[in-house]
Amino acid sequence: MAKLVVLKVGEGSFEQGFPVTMQIGEEGDSPAIQTLGKLPPAPEIPQYYNCWQSAYLCLGWSTRLEAKPIQVTNVSVIDDCWHAVQVLRNRLNSWIHSESFRSIREKWLEKLLPSDEIRVILQTEDELLQRLPWHFCDLFERYPKAEIALSTPAYERVKQVSQLKNKVTILAILGDSRGIDTQADRALLEKLPGATVQFLVEPQRQELNNQLWSQGWDILFFAGHSSSLANGDGRICINQTDSLSISDLKYALKTAVAHGLKLAIFNSCDGLGLARELANLYIPQVIVMREPVPDKVAHEFLKNFLYTFAGGQSFYLSVREARERLQGLEDQYPCASWLPVIYQNPAENPPLWTALSNQLVDSTQNYQHPRTLKKIGLQRLRTMLLTSIVTTSAIWGVRHVGALQPLELKAFDQLMRLRSPEAADPRLLVVAITEEDFKLPEQKNRTGSLSDLALAQLLEKLEQHQPRAIGLDIYREDAVNPQQEDLAKYMQQSDRFIAVCKISDPTATEDPSVAPPPEVPEARQGFSDVVLDPDGILRRYLVAVNPHPASICGTPYAFSTQLAFRYLAAEGIFPQWTPEGQLQLGDVVLPRLHSHTGGYQTIDAAGFQMLLNYNSYRSPENIASRVTLTDVLRNRVRPDDVKNRIVLIGVTAPSVGDYFATPYSTGGGTYQKMAGVFVHAQMVSQLLSVVKNQRPLLWVLPQWGELLWIWGWSILGGLLAWRYRSVLHLELALLLTLIVLSALCVASFSFQSCWVPLIPSGLALVATSAGVVVQTTSQKQEQKQRTKLYSGST
Repeated sequence: MAKLVVLKVGEGSFEQGFPVTMQIGEEGDSPAIQTLGKLPPAPEIPQYYNCWQSAYLCLGWSTRLEAKPIQVTNVSVIDDCWHAVQVLRNRLNSWIHSESFRSIREKWLEKLLPSDEIRVILQTEDELLQRLPWHFCDLFERYPKAEIALSTPAYERVKQVSQLKNKVTILAILGDSRGIDTQADRALLEKLPGATVQFLVEPQRQELNNQLWSQGWDILFFAGHSSSLANGDGRICINQTDSLSISDLKYALKTAVAHGLKLAIFNSCDGLGLARELANLYIPQVIVMREPVPDKVAHEFLKNFLYTFAGGQSFYLSVREARERLQGLEDQYPCASWLPVIYQNPAENPPLWTALSNQLVDSTQNYQHPRTLKKIGLQRLRTMLLTSIVTTSAIWGVRHVGALQPLELKAFDQLMRLRSPEAADPRLLVVAITEEDFKLPEQKNRTGSLSDLALAQLLEKLEQHQPRAIGLDIYREDAVNPQQEDLAKYMQQSDRFIAVCKISDPTATEDPSVAPPPEVPEARQGFSDVVLDPDGILRRYLVAVNPHPASICGTPYAFSTQLAFRYLAAEGIFPQWTPEGQLQLGDVVLPRLHSHTGGYQTIDAAGFQMLLNYNSYRSPENIASRVTLTDVLRNRVRPDDVKNRIVLIGVTAPSVGDYFATPYSTGGGTYQKMAGVFVHAQMVSQLLSVVKNQRPLLWVLPQWGELLWIWGWSILGGLLAWRYRSVLHLELALLLTLIVLSALCVASFSFQSCWVPLIPSGLALVATSAGVVVQTTSQKQEQKQRTKLYSGST
């Protein structure tokens, strides 16, 4: 894929430097990369350029400037010119190696390969920057398929009328030719294959104006004398007495552009002034000469460019090849290879010779044979169905390998945030250990955890109010202090106390396991491990695993699962495993998450995992009532806040860092993470709610159901493209349909807890519509050709 690089040079000067913005993207697409940098002050560069220009002009060739006396060139003058070239080249390279330009240079080298075909556009208002030989920079020399063009920052696309023709139309102006050989240019143009050339030899102004207005030209060519005035404006000598500026032909040239003019070639001297004026008329592409050009150089460039371009080479590479082939003349004409330059309208794409010679326009008399009309409906239906099948298959394949997973997970997050708020779970209480709690005297100066004394007092206070279960979400690998014998005894014997540990592969070094408290038996242990998605967001619930035999944390159930089991056991509900390996609680069978489930396509689904159906709060930490360690120890907690509840004890102090990103973390324009103890509270609430309150779990369609859903939207996209011929109407219809699709996905998720594919369906809708439009346009063009043949035969 060809690359487009745009270098936008902002307002500045050689004394102060120039800010530069670089954009890189695929040809035809929006820029994918933007980098900022600066060209530092370099006041000597204009001096070096002036030295070179003076040496170049002293060579004394007969050029296509307005007629001047021929001088004699000697070897010493040529040597002076090459010396000035070397000095300018070296300074230009050191300029782009400056530290302030380093970010752009490194991004260029990182993102562009020497094998890439690269179109570079330098956008600047500074005239001297446009004259500098940028192709001498090593950034270009190492890229054999890169060519640079110039542009002004202001541009726009002009709507052009395509015309039915099978040859490239060229208007060739052979102006004042005193002292130069324009007949050689004519001979080259006459030999062009697939071209119709209209020659105007030393025309009068009115004749030239009439020709520009008369019909649609693809290429405008000028050969003869020209020059740039002191104010930068360019003039062309159309005959021996008259010269015109571009503004003198303003309206005629605007009309020519509207009628399809794609390229202007001024094979004459000092054409940057002409190019800047032509750019104001938004001509797509212009080729000019930077400096006075010798006759021989002008002929060779034109010959090589036309040969390459008409032979099928891309426009930019044709210019580069023709320019570089001029190096063979540089023993006689120094710097010949840097004279030709492209002046580009960035809103337009470079032309291809084959495209210029095969253009079609809609006819107001759209005659079709009756037998053909009968087939159109069937052809369009077949096109639409075939396109929808191909598009759906491609999107399904791309989705299956996980390419759409990041986008689908972001859509999942948005669906989660759009649900209506729910009430807090009245069965839960969270005891949050805050930064202030670490300062309590019971903590004995211990931070990050609970001291034995503080934990003993906390459990004693809670037990007074008869909770149904107590979960300690704090690692305690060390044994209880012998002075706290009652605490050790409680942890050993209490059937409602659940402790936490961490499972890990014993061979792992980055995420080692954490042992449970020595006093707590395995039956009352729960692992704290969670499964984060590649973007670091917690969307899945790890219910159970088969721990590694050597893991020091050997419990098969999650901490939150154990707490839910304890709560439900008091009501006679116990966990069971079905023959299919599913976990059942009462009448509810929990669905296991597989590697290809909904938007998940490339995950490790080891263990028993479920989608985490967050209670939809503005903040997920509102899942349960919250008190602090200080509140409990100072008797500020009501007995009803504890009785028959599950009490989760965990650290919420930011210094500990036990926080997780959730689907709510980017909601509402803020960024928040959820403390680990509230993560477990969400998981406990999910299990209790599905069993006791029939709150639905998140579910997805079967694979065949998702495929049919995506295909249905693909077919709808094809039908819309079939129904609406106007691009504007089609775009509006697609926009409305995407809104309906989004609304259905939101409603399904909010009211049915069903996660249906949004991103793949939207892509199928748009891609199929675009595919049908492209194929219909192609079929229409073929039909017009058949109609033309039929009309001619009758």
